[in-house]
Amino acid sequence: MAGIAQFFIEGGIWMAPIGFLSILVLAVVVDRAYYLLAVYSDDGVALMGQVRSLIQANQLEQAIKACEKKPDGALSQLFKKALQGAGKGNAEEIQMAIAEGTSDVVPLIQKRSHTLAGLASLATLLGLLGTVMGLIEAFTVVADAPPDQKSVLLTKAISVAMNCTAFGLIVSIPAMFFQLLVSGSVKKILDDVDSYSLKLENLLISRLDRPSAGEKR
Repeated sequence: MAGIAQFFIEGGIWMAPIGFLSILVLAVVVDRAYYLLAVYSDDGVALMGQVRSLIQANQLEQAIKACEKKPDGALSQLFKKALQGAGKGNAEEIQMAIAEGTSDVVPLIQKRSHTLAGLASLATLLGLLGTVMGLIEAFTVVADAPPDQKSVLLTKAISVAMNCTAFGLIVSIPAMFFQLLVSGSVKKILDDVDSYSLKLENLLISRLDRPSAGEKR
């Protein structure tokens, strides 16, 4: 711990904003992991299978209730919207409901999806800025030092100044790694939204062409 504290102190004032960015990175990672993996994700195959069976049995109300079991799930929200539109009895209402549901869930899924990349860039740039400022200060100090001490002081000053670059990279590399994971999770959920919304739209529209047997209770 003492070594870490010394490393932080020697890096100078620019270590503080990089440290603050590291806290933001951690907060965004926890936030996105929770929402993308626990809140917005759905088992698309299971949900589609259950909803398809209920639609084929002409049980729209039961299908809507099935979607309400996980009310915050991206597919659950979309399916519920589409099923509510299907109750109005025409293809245009179904298409409008699916479009509206998609426009509701996509911004939620994409929220803060690029934040980590921005924080990683900021950490790297702040690290470089801290190093440059440290080198400027180091050369100023060395210029006034006795000739026999110049090389020693310069070497030490450069070593200390590089702490900022190192710390910036320590923050930015994990941030970029988690950015890749977040982007992959976002893409998977959005692909599911596109795929299952089309399947549900076709299923609900084809239902309109069948003679209604009256909704079962």
